[in-house]
Amino acid sequence: MSLQFLGAAGTVTGSRFLLTADRSRLLVDCGMFQGERSLRRRNWVPFPVPVTDLNAVVVTHSHLDHVGWLPRLVRQGFAGPVYCSSWTAQVAPIVLRDAAHLQEEDARYASGHGYSRHADPRPLFDQADAEKAIGLLRPVPYHHNQVVAPGLAVCLIPAGHILGSSIVQVNAGERSLGFSGDLGRADHPLLAGPQVAPAVDAMVVESTYGNRTHPPRDLERLAAPIRRALARGGVVIIPAFAIDRTEVLLMALRELMTAGRLPSVPVFVDSPMALAALRVYRQAVREDAPEIRPEIRTHSTDPFDPGDLRLASTAEESARLNDPSSPCILLSASGMATGGRVVHHLAHLAPEPRNLILLPGFQVAGTRGRALLDGARTLKMYGGYVPVRAEVAGVDDLSAHADADGLLAWLKSAPAPPRTCYVVHGEPPASAALAARIDRELGWCAVTPRDAERVLV
Repeated sequence: MSLQFLGAAGTVTGSRFLLTADRSRLLVDCGMFQGERSLRRRNWVPFPVPVTDLNAVVVTHSHLDHVGWLPRLVRQGFAGPVYCSSWTAQVAPIVLRDAAHLQEEDARYASGHGYSRHADPRPLFDQADAEKAIGLLRPVPYHHNQVVAPGLAVCLIPAGHILGSSIVQVNAGERSLGFSGDLGRADHPLLAGPQVAPAVDAMVVESTYGNRTHPPRDLERLAAPIRRALARGGVVIIPAFAIDRTEVLLMALRELMTAGRLPSVPVFVDSPMALAALRVYRQAVREDAPEIRPEIRTHSTDPFDPGDLRLASTAEESARLNDPSSPCILLSASGMATGGRVVHHLAHLAPEPRNLILLPGFQVAGTRGRALLDGARTLKMYGGYVPVRAEVAGVDDLSAHADADGLLAWLKSAPAPPRTCYVVHGEPPASAALAARIDRELGWCAVTPRDAERVLV
């Protein structure tokens, strides 16, 4: 069995791993590249092998950098099954439809306003491609050995990152390979933590926070800048990932407002994708999904309502939020301000000093969110520049990724060590730091693979 790293090697985005065993080929994750232009251009590069040679795809979870390239794979001719957990099969369609809408919208806007370098800008994929990809999703129960190709079987294990996220174990005869996907935190406020690592011959582990540790959860770090902004009559704009981050933020705001640590102000959720995801998360709570923490499942009230929750469903409702009549909190996607409704909110609200832009998670290099964290005084959007005069604050407490200590603890939980541990899905310093700790503290052979490198398992 061989493994080739076609993404998330030397970068924190674009997860794609190609397994070949005899005549069978399996792609683990099919993510879109995000961030700097050099990375985004890779989304246009054809798949390096004929997609009709792929027997199947298995995806760890429904974030864009793990499923977002599926419609492009379909456009190139892939028509096989895409295996995933049951909740991923409900969340991934929301992500893919939204991505296709943004692709088409951005292409139309670039064409109409003439700021694209292409005479006829085209989307990477369209709604028809997304619907075809959604039609290929095949839900698999956790801990079930699913044959996905001749001689290849996969088993999904809860990863605790977002609803439906999975650790993937691939078995090929006497050989086995594990993928952490994006690994969750043991102290996630909504989801049960990741289950123990499987015993495999080789392990592929993410390293988003491979050189950092999270501070102990302290909602005061979230509350303090929000209080300042509301006290000066400002609006709090939170670019929030639609999947999981919005739900966790709503739970945190509910806790803070109930305790009187934040004033009770309207909380708007303005993202069609976030609204759709919120419905799925509410369903998971109602159905007592085992991924949800038991104490949340026993709530008699909606854990996602801070008290004055308002859902902006239409474009007209969204446009009115560009000039709110009173202090409020506005959650809108995307989480790194790369697209979606949050961009037009930033265009209108970032120039006002009394406002706050709160960034509650990891920001990939090359995104507007990262530029804001790095102190940018202007942002480029819609073909021009917007001044940034609002306060900017970053809060890492709400990250859904395990930190370096959490990753080490999870790897150590494996019943037996792998022969090799491949460290991926991190910026180079983070991956290198985690690999060094794995070598030093666990005594394992740890490697940071190169892009397109192929290894034997």
